[in-house]
Amino acid sequence: MENNQIELSFLSIFTLISFFIFFILSKYSYKIKNGILLDQDFIKPQAFHKSAIARSGGLAGIISLNIFFIIYYLIYSRILIEFLFLCNLMFLVGFLDDLKTRISPSKRLALMIIFLFALIFCIPIKILNIDIPFINILLQNTIFSSLFVLLCFLFIINGANLIDGFNGLLSINLIIINSVLVYINLNNGNTEFSVFIIGQIIILLSFLLFNFPHAKIFLGDSGAYLFGFLVAKNVILTNNLNSDYSSFFFCILLFYIFFEVFFSFFRKILQKKSPIHPDNKHLHMLLFKKISFAFGKDKGNYVNSIIINLVYVLLTLPALIFAKDPMISRYWFFSLIIIYLLIYLRLYRLTKN
Repeated sequence: MENNQIELSFLSIFTLISFFIFFILSKYSYKIKNGILLDQDFIKPQAFHKSAIARSGGLAGIISLNIFFIIYYLIYSRILIEFLFLCNLMFLVGFLDDLKTRISPSKRLALMIIFLFALIFCIPIKILNIDIPFINILLQNTIFSSLFVLLCFLFIINGANLIDGFNGLLSINLIIINSVLVYINLNNGNTEFSVFIIGQIIILLSFLLFNFPHAKIFLGDSGAYLFGFLVAKNVILTNNLNSDYSSFFFCILLFYIFFEVFFSFFRKILQKKSPIHPDNKHLHMLLFKKISFAFGKDKGNYVNSIIINLVYVLLTLPALIFAKDPMISRYWFFSLIIIYLLIYLRLYRLTKN
C-alpha cells in the first residue's frame, strides 16, 4: 500500500511537470533559433494547417521522458539504460528533420535501419512468443531474430509517422494502445513496467491538451519516431511478459499503425510511385476529403481523428475477450485486414468520383 502511494505521488508530480513543459514549449517554440521548429510548409500532401505551428511536441516529449527516467530511478532505484539510450537516439533521428536538415527520406530510413539493427543485435531485443510455430523455430537464429524485430520496429515507427497528420489522430491511438497494455500488465503483476507505460500516457495526454481539437503544437518527426518506437517496445515486452496472451492479439492492437504503412508501401509500388515518399491517398486522408464536405476543413481535421479512433476501438477492443485464444485472435486479425480494404476501396471510389 505504501509503495502504491509513493508511485501515485510521483506520477501526480510528473503530470504537472509534463504539462508545464508542453505549455512552455507551445508558447515559446517560435523563439528557438528564429523559428526553425515552425512548420510553414502548407503545400505538402500531409499538411492540413493554415498557420505556422511549432513541431516541438517531440522536444517536449523527450524532455518529459528524461525527467520521468529520473523519477523512475527515485521510485525503484533502477536506471532504464536501454530505454534511455534508445529513446534519445530515435528522437534525434526525427529531430534532424524537425530542424529542417536536408536529409532525403531514403537516407533517413537507412540511418534508422543501421541504428536499430545495431542496437537490436547488441542489446539484444527479442520476441519470445509467436503463435506461428515455424517462425518460433527461425527466431532461435540470432540474425533472423534481429531482422524480424527490426522489421517490427520499422513498420510501427514509420506507421506512427505516417498517420501523424491530423490533430489527435496518432496521440489518441497511442493512448488507447498503451492503456490496454497497462490493463494487461497490472492484471499480471507487472507493476513497475505498468508505471513506465503510465508515464508515457501522461506525456501523450499533456501533448493532446495542446494539439486537440485545435493544434498549438505538433509532435513532428521526432515525436512520431520517439513514441512509435516506445509503443513497439512496450508491445514486445508485454508480449514477452504475458505468454498466456496470444501474439496475434498484440498484432490486432497495433493493426491500424502497422497496416496503414504496410498497405501504403505495396499500394505505391503497384501505382509505380516511390514507396518512401508521401502522397494523399492514405485512408485517413481519403476520409478527411469525404467528411470535410460536411464539416469543413478546420472541423473535419479533428472529427476525422475521432471517427478513425472510434472505429479502431470498436474493432479492436472486443478482441480482449478472446485475447488468450490464438485461433480466434488470428481470425480476428485477418478479418481486420478485410474490413480495412473494404473501407479503403469504398472511400477511394467516393473521393475519386
